[in-house]
Amino acid sequence: QVQLVESGGGLVQAGGSLRLSCAASGLTFSSYAMGWFRQAPGKEREFVAAISWSGGRRLYADSVKGRFTISRDNAKNTVALQMNSLKPEDTAVYYCAADLVGLGSPAYKEYEHWGQGTQVTVSS
Repeated sequence: QVQLVESGGGLVQAGGSLRLSCAASGLTFSSYAMGWFRQAPGKEREFVAAISWSGGRRLYADSVKGRFTISRDNAKNTVALQMNSLKPEDTAVYYCAADLVGLGSPAYKEYEHWGQGTQVTVSS
């Protein structure tokens, strides 16, 4: 059974940093591209960042480029999202997702497995 478990969310002031982590089990982690998505209340789920199975290809949404960094550790079956210079508009539930056949896609329909999400709240 595939499990993706996010952690690291919380409440932070604008300009602060958080590091999200996603621990994967029940899958051959190094075969999967991984992505981070987020969903704010009343809004659709949106792409944040993605990384290929090897870590050699990374994609970012324009809204987070230069502030967020995605990374992975295939030995530990984890993917992380370092978030710096946080803004109130970054407030959302953040989800990690796994995509077997891709290299990292901004399209949420490409991902087969999803975590339960972790709340990030940025106060102004």
